[in-house]
Amino acid sequence: MLKIILVCSAGMSTSLLVKKMKEAAENRKLEADIRAVAETQLKHELDQLDVVLIGPQVRYLATKIKAQLEPKGIAVDVIDQVAYGMIQGEKVLDQALSLVNH
Repeated sequence: MLKIILVCSAGMSTSLLVKKMKEAAENRKLEADIRAVAETQLKHELDQLDVVLIGPQVRYLATKIKAQLEPKGIAVDVIDQVAYGMIQGEKVLDQALSLVNH
């Protein structure tokens, strides 16, 4: 199962995007655990984590999170701003999958 975490400032602003990503994963018959958390809670979510996508509004955290997680083999990227703003779950799921397949 693929585990994807979306990081935002309070863990709530990405909830609609998470819902759309889960729908996209179900439509593809892809087993995925997709959740949104605040950056302060990320350290509690590292077990079998595959990808961390950072909300554009907290992109300033990217360097810090990459330094912590990439050495552990966890892919990290900032969510495409247009896909985030338009709540394009399919596109953000594709972004996560492309990071895993590198």
